[in-house]
Amino acid sequence: MFARWPKAELHLHLDGSLRPSTALELARERGLDEGMDLAAMSDRLQAPPQVADQAQLLEAFDLPIALMQDAPAITRITHELVEDAASDGTRYAEIRWAPALHVARGLDLRASIAAVVDGARSGMTTTGTHVRLIAVALRSQPPATSLAVALEAARFVNDGLTGFDLAGQEQNFPDPLTHAEAFDAARAAGLGITLHAGEWGGPAQVRRALGVGPARIAHGPVAAEDPTLMEELIARDVTLDLCPTSNVQASVYPTLADHPLAKLQRAGVPVTLSTDDRTVSDLTLVKEYVNAHTVMGMTLAELWAMNVHALRVAFLHHDESLRAALVTEFEDFAATEQSLRGMPAD
Repeated sequence: MFARWPKAELHLHLDGSLRPSTALELARERGLDEGMDLAAMSDRLQAPPQVADQAQLLEAFDLPIALMQDAPAITRITHELVEDAASDGTRYAEIRWAPALHVARGLDLRASIAAVVDGARSGMTTTGTHVRLIAVALRSQPPATSLAVALEAARFVNDGLTGFDLAGQEQNFPDPLTHAEAFDAARAAGLGITLHAGEWGGPAQVRRALGVGPARIAHGPVAAEDPTLMEELIARDVTLDLCPTSNVQASVYPTLADHPLAKLQRAGVPVTLSTDDRTVSDLTLVKEYVNAHTVMGMTLAELWAMNVHALRVAFLHHDESLRAALVTEFEDFAATEQSLRGMPAD
């Protein structure tokens, strides 16, 4: 059923979603395969179902980042991710990545961004799925680097790069306001503002994230522990882009059944559902919808409302006509799908 639904995904990392077969080919070409076969590469790219914490989960990205240091590799991986998302029935996706992680072997920030733009463009042409891009700065890098990422990202606003994010280890770098200048530059350029929060440190980290004035927060499910914080998210219309399987992997919650997706949605907190990392989590968006329905107890109506809400908060402020067209497409589907017939678009 969920495979038939047109879907929108707003929290999807490029370097966490490499095809193992592509990774193996690239690794062999670059002398990084360490004698691995396809099964070994798959194991290397997938994190265990549960690790100790966010920091350990981030170790799964070391090899993908090492493979993504030249334009052909980056463009190919981006193109293939668009294809993979489209195969899930996804009609709109926002793909995010950290340009400053891809400059170790000769690329500069502009070239690393252009490579992703090229792959997204070709993927859209091949599949018909619509894609926008989010440039990520890292908490662990100097604020000057974050500012440079924001300024370079701004050059590509007309090429589908429409968002700016901050990610990385919260425990060692808890304060996002360290990167305030980068957020200001991104906002001034018309980029949508989001940031990762709440994979460590509880509700206090989500509250800290609000200090940069985001439209959306990546993760943040621990807000469910603080009724006042939930009220503030509702009042400020800040959406949480939730990834339950990833949160369980990072030991934010012990099991999917413990995840507060349903609690947040039913309290009125704006939320969306995403995979975070298709390969690292061995996941598809269809599987995550199944998890939300069968394990977390979300009704079809709740999931559909969440899905269409993603279109409302997508970083499409430079293309409102596309937003409107996608909403109409989703409405038309709901009008003919037996399980959704009569449900409002939002």
